[in-house]
Amino acid sequence: MTDGPKARRLREALDDSERKHPLLAIGAVNALAAHVAAEAGFDALWVSGLEVSAASGLPDANVLGPRDLSDVVASLGRVTELPVIVDIDNAGGSGRTAERFAYDLLRAGAAAVCVEDSAYPKCNSFAAHRAQSLADRDLLCEQVGRIRKTAGDGLVVVARTEALIAGEDMTTAIARAEAYADAGADAILIHSKDATGDQARAIGRAWNHGVPPVSVPTAFPDLSAAELGEAGFRLCIYANQLSRAALAGMRTAARQFQRGGSFRSTVAGSLAEVGDLMRVGEPEALSCL
Repeated sequence: MTDGPKARRLREALDDSERKHPLLAIGAVNALAAHVAAEAGFDALWVSGLEVSAASGLPDANVLGPRDLSDVVASLGRVTELPVIVDIDNAGGSGRTAERFAYDLLRAGAAAVCVEDSAYPKCNSFAAHRAQSLADRDLLCEQVGRIRKTAGDGLVVVARTEALIAGEDMTTAIARAEAYADAGADAILIHSKDATGDQARAIGRAWNHGVPPVSVPTAFPDLSAAELGEAGFRLCIYANQLSRAALAGMRTAARQFQRGGSFRSTVAGSLAEVGDLMRVGEPEALSCL
């Protein structure tokens, strides 16, 4: 499999130790979000399992398949050339299903996939109704190897461990991440839900295994991208913020209508122009409103 240009650019940027600032990726569940991300100057897009599941009215529990994610990747590619990193969770819990995810997403235009060591069926990292459990370390190593065999250098492979989420210690998390790097991962992600950010900083200090570390600062939003870069992270993924902003904005607009009977733009709830929405899919479009 040949090395795709988007994967190549992303890999080179991740490997650039001279960068002063980490790469910034943001969750994009559709072309509208991708358009906003590109306007804002983000470096990459993240297709989040939680966002895509929620947008489809499904639980974040291994219900999505490769085709669901491939459709999202294709829609993002219509509006931007930004590299797309796809959250494939535990890739269906087997080596064979990991191959399928890699094959389909590569052809859909993805630049990277992120595969994690949560046990099948997966549990969202921040769920309070279920406890996270881990898959066998060797399974994730096998999945990384199969993705690499299927996609060659056409996909950047981010290996993610949920060890800290599952209550394991830092030594276990680092050991798992090292094994995944040795299995062929291009980058590693040791996920944390420590709201202080201290654990994230500790991860940055502890990681010295060669491949670049990645952070998803959902639980510690007060830790800036610059601070994460200083801690050693090469990529920061803001996984679901645009969907959360959209959900809050939709609720504000709906409540305004319920109170006043109209959708007039106000300071509390402003609406984009109709033409702005039209131009996402058709840049030359004009609106009479």
